[in-house]
Amino acid sequence: MTRIAIIGAGGYEFPLQLMNDFLSFESTADATYALMDIDPESLRRTERLARRLVEAHRLPARIEPTTDRRTALRGADFVVVCFQVGGRDAYAVDMEIPRRYGVDQTVGDTLGPGGVFRGLRSVKALDDIIADMSDLCPDAPLLNYANPMSINCWFAGQAGAHVTGLCHSVQHTADELASIAGYQSGEWSFRAAGINHQAWMLEFKHRGRDALPELREAVNAYHRGDRKPAREIDEWYAGGRESVRTAVMNLTGYFQTESSHHASEYYPHFRRTPDQVSALLPQRWDYLDITRGNNEAELERLAEDFAGGRLTVSEEYAARIVDSVLTNTPRVIYGNVPNTGLITNLPDGCCVEVPCLVDANGVQPTHAGELPAPCAGINLASVGYQHTVVAAYLQRSRDLIYSAVALDRLTSALLDLDQIRRMCDEMIDAQSRWLPEVR
Repeated sequence: MTRIAIIGAGGYEFPLQLMNDFLSFESTADATYALMDIDPESLRRTERLARRLVEAHRLPARIEPTTDRRTALRGADFVVVCFQVGGRDAYAVDMEIPRRYGVDQTVGDTLGPGGVFRGLRSVKALDDIIADMSDLCPDAPLLNYANPMSINCWFAGQAGAHVTGLCHSVQHTADELASIAGYQSGEWSFRAAGINHQAWMLEFKHRGRDALPELREAVNAYHRGDRKPAREIDEWYAGGRESVRTAVMNLTGYFQTESSHHASEYYPHFRRTPDQVSALLPQRWDYLDITRGNNEAELERLAEDFAGGRLTVSEEYAARIVDSVLTNTPRVIYGNVPNTGLITNLPDGCCVEVPCLVDANGVQPTHAGELPAPCAGINLASVGYQHTVVAAYLQRSRDLIYSAVALDRLTSALLDLDQIRRMCDEMIDAQSRWLPEVR
């Protein structure tokens, strides 16, 4: 029987979505699910909701909750990681201390001061998980959903794990672009490559022909308000009708794979003053506030929908990957994997996001070649930051923490080096219980 360990199973909604996805496939409907979290109360909630799905659909799946990581990992065939170390308490520090210094992050989980500190917390946990996996399930693939995606996967690959990082930003972006261009389902295809949240739509075809030129025109028309998408787009999520991503596309020639809100914190150009932010992104998107709005009633309704309806897999990749490995069903997914010459103008060893073939042989990344120069230039700035965070963890270096935050382009546009050091010291002091000890 297949054993799937889910580490961080006490999360608010995502573990339930993963369970729904896995139970949608016949190949994993009878699997054993080792649900692990260090918070017993949150774990009990996920266990209860997962059992509701299993019982409602009369499936033979087994649910095994545990607060012991080694118990969950012992004999696992697949390991899925979806934790947030320190939860909302640590996340609030990532967001609120930088805001006092004038660095206003929207999400703070990928780059910026928040990305550095979430990365240090996450890599510390991954270090322990990978050590246990080498002992208890050495051949199991590690499917990582935890952010910061590139930093986590860079470390995990370097530590010897068979890691694939999974994110839905590529799928979401492709669907949105097709809607803006007015393309119908089944008529379009795409190819993207880069790094997580900064991958690039390098090809977009409509009925087999190159559609990039007309796509660029359609995106600009949508941004001006001259074009209505074929299918409804959440205007709040799109952020000023993709003001930031349209500007980046016009700069580089290519559309990037993360929302304008989130993308705005990756550059030095878009969040210099509150007035500039309001003009570009008139509806504020603050993910910390969004998470504070989570409530049990909404989660119960979601579980009831899953239990009462037909099991259908979401856009997430994990269940599809496991099904492909178990049944030898070929699929293409976008995965975050170590760069082994896959993107030739990004450094070997860094984490890149590329198309991957999945079948009984596992996840097989494909060669993407050379990125357009401006796209590679933007990625290289982020890669340097990511490398420094990984080095800061490995060397337990406070100085490298300062360096990593100073390499963030938004932070360096707003703060001088003395301010960055003071901000980092405050964040280290406030998060010391979750961080590795630093010298």
